[in-house]
Amino acid sequence: MAKLRAPELLRRAFERPSWAGEAIAFSGNTDAWQPLEASLRLTRGCLEVCAEYRNQVRVTTKAPLVERDVDLLSALARLGAASASITLPFLDAARARALEPGAASPARRLETIRRLAAAGIPVGVSVAPVIPGLNDEEIPRVLAAAREAGATRAHWLLLRLPGPVKEVFEERLRAGIPERAERVLHRIRETRDGKLYDARFGVRGSGEGEYARSIASLFDAAASRLGFESGARSGPTPFRRPRSQLALFA
Repeated sequence: MAKLRAPELLRRAFERPSWAGEAIAFSGNTDAWQPLEASLRLTRGCLEVCAEYRNQVRVTTKAPLVERDVDLLSALARLGAASASITLPFLDAARARALEPGAASPARRLETIRRLAAAGIPVGVSVAPVIPGLNDEEIPRVLAAAREAGATRAHWLLLRLPGPVKEVFEERLRAGIPERAERVLHRIRETRDGKLYDARFGVRGSGEGEYARSIASLFDAAASRLGFESGARSGPTPFRRPRSQLALFA
């Protein structure tokens, strides 16, 4: 499903008196730079509206297609109104291919970090998802590679398996990394009170228990040693409606 009127509806939202320039997240549950965006250009259309109104944007993606929109993101970044985060759960290309078939390779994602950083866009790395028993051991190496590429912020999210995602994940895991499958499923349950998923707010992104705490400690120690910032910088919004000053003389 594509929301073909998204840029038009976004413009309408910005024109409402109640809109105060709140930051907009690109992406949420669906990557805003998935392959279909190359032809539909809906995300770019929305970014053009954000640039026109100087509205803050927060980008999270794993898709190299985001590089197409560096011109808009860098223009917003000069106003302090844009930042980006590239998801990078693995450095191991074989594991990445097994669990994220069709997605950009780890090396390609690192190149995206380099290109965004070179364009003056504050860029971070999202080690997500962290899969207990599989890629948690890679966290220090992932962070080091992202830091070398130009990332200045870092955060992590534990693997989340709501609804039918559990079956898809387990199928890919058993097919692509069979020797690790049982260990991984056991470790996931260790961080989810015996379940494969816990949707409770406050624990769904980080888990609970000793193993989850060990992942958090490993991440914190590595991120601190490498000099990462812990969160996005925030400041006053530069939002303004393009014709607002002309209206004073109407």
